[in-house]
Amino acid sequence: MMSLQSSIIGFLISKLLPTPITPQENVVLQTTAVATGTAGSCLCAAMPLAAGFVGIIPALSLLDEERDGSPPITLTWASAICWSCAVAYFGVFMSPPIRKQVIVEEQLAFPSGTATAQVISVLHKMPAANSGLRERRGYSPLNLQDDEEPSHTPDMVDDEQDPEIETLDVVQNEGWSALGWSFLASSALTLLAYFFPVVFAIPLFGGYLARNWLWTFTPSLSYVGQGIIMGFPTTLSMNLGMLVGWGILSPLSKYYEWAPGPVGDMTTGARGWILWTSLAIMSSDSLVALVPVAWEYVINLVTKRGAAAQGSEDDHEVETEDRLVPRRWVLWGIGASVVSGIFVVWLVFGKEGIKPWATLISFVTGALLSILGVRALGETDLNPVSGLGKISQLLFAIIQPGNVVANIIAGGVAEAGAQQAGDLMQDLKTGHLVQASPRAQFYGQLIGSTLSIPVTVTAYILYNRAYTIPGPMFPAPTAYVWLSLARLLRDGHLPEKSALFMIGSAVLFAMVSAFKTHAARRGLWYAKWIPSGVAFAIGFLNTPSFSLARLVGGVVEYIYHTKLAPKGNGGDIRLIVVASGFVLGEGAMSIVCLVLRTFGIGVASCWGCSFGMCGGCPS
Repeated sequence: MMSLQSSIIGFLISKLLPTPITPQENVVLQTTAVATGTAGSCLCAAMPLAAGFVGIIPALSLLDEERDGSPPITLTWASAICWSCAVAYFGVFMSPPIRKQVIVEEQLAFPSGTATAQVISVLHKMPAANSGLRERRGYSPLNLQDDEEPSHTPDMVDDEQDPEIETLDVVQNEGWSALGWSFLASSALTLLAYFFPVVFAIPLFGGYLARNWLWTFTPSLSYVGQGIIMGFPTTLSMNLGMLVGWGILSPLSKYYEWAPGPVGDMTTGARGWILWTSLAIMSSDSLVALVPVAWEYVINLVTKRGAAAQGSEDDHEVETEDRLVPRRWVLWGIGASVVSGIFVVWLVFGKEGIKPWATLISFVTGALLSILGVRALGETDLNPVSGLGKISQLLFAIIQPGNVVANIIAGGVAEAGAQQAGDLMQDLKTGHLVQASPRAQFYGQLIGSTLSIPVTVTAYILYNRAYTIPGPMFPAPTAYVWLSLARLLRDGHLPEKSALFMIGSAVLFAMVSAFKTHAARRGLWYAKWIPSGVAFAIGFLNTPSFSLARLVGGVVEYIYHTKLAPKGNGGDIRLIVVASGFVLGEGAMSIVCLVLRTFGIGVASCWGCSFGMCGGCPS
């Protein structure tokens, strides 16, 4: 979720303009940025996330004709553009009707969207958004007339003591400085690691563990920045999963020869063996967390129908018609995106890939699952898209049994809708609180989704040519999750003893997830410290180097939050700006590294690298 970072960076850039942007324009700006980022996830460059370029597309390239009944599928630039267009707009057109239900009628919290609205209110010196959660002191209600300036209440505290004023001062006076040095530091470290790969593969725990068990440390400032944004509880859950997966189960599977191949091999090695336990944990955690959401949704539907039958249903919409997205736009947009999506998927993958009628079912499934995902996101700030995609795969094991390609594609189509609808709903919540036009945000979502397609597809093609995805530099572990589940549903074959650990971990984390969900819904203070099943499973999927650096960021965030934020001085905002600079710096420099590699300029020295420890160096 990059709304907060986008709003802060957008505000900083607007200070260079003759007329700075308004709060409502800031909302549209970050909405467009998120729409671009939802179609493009940061894999050291823009990569389509909703279009599956970090999951299902690499999974299709791993197909084996003898085992899966289909040769590897590699998309050309044109076919990748078509595929992205097929799934880029469905979630956007789904957003307006979902907004009406979960934001206007039910007024779900959407914590990240609410937090972004509160930050925007501080940056632009406007009254704080009335989220229904708490009131910020020192502000009067928002005046709806554009030509009037919001006024402060007479009892407003002194500027020197108001933490909101201190936060604004930090952004205005230190924002560019903090963003600049963090960007440069991350860029320099990334360039250094390109020429000397051992920089990002430090054998912190000794050469033996690094060579044989993949225990290295990657001091990537981008990873640290991501850990700061994730927060300490999430990174802690991730590292607990890393310890269990890579510190206990990986050696166990190797010792008992359940996974006799090299540890890093995704087919015969320990990494592929623990993947199954990770899959069971993710699915169990996501499904259990969805149960109360689905139950409440059914209850609300029944209640709403009863109220409508009695003529007592009220419309709580606060926007005027000229600021809303017209219903006919929504209906035509959904219809056009579904019809064109069915045609394009058939055009790209052919009739042997997935039948047109099955693609239609995947869109319908995606619409239903996106409603559940959005409700879960609104209540918990977590979008369980991984579990939602697996539900679609399970469904298509019945609809088109034995077809691995159809199973993966259908799951990707359904997940894309849930991913988009969830991310965009956070921004619509921000706009609702800051009183931005939903129609303007809708335009921003369409523009962002459209612009991201050629840019991110081109980036993916170039990266795949230079590095190979999946590969040592970009392992794309979720690709193996998609493919492994599709294969399991096709032939029912599991690695030795993995079924036992899958069942045990699924039951355990079903109970953990139920306890965490219960505690979170009651607002208990310790809810955030109960391990997240999805984050725990991610610790299995990725090598220890992925998790350790993020733990560093999580620890930094925790210390800042507990030691500095209560004292004011804009600690939280300063930290977000620095974390954003870390992430942006590595992403920008990775494009430079891609250009260097394309022109044949490789590493300067592989000193310290051995046995495939370092990406870019020979094994």
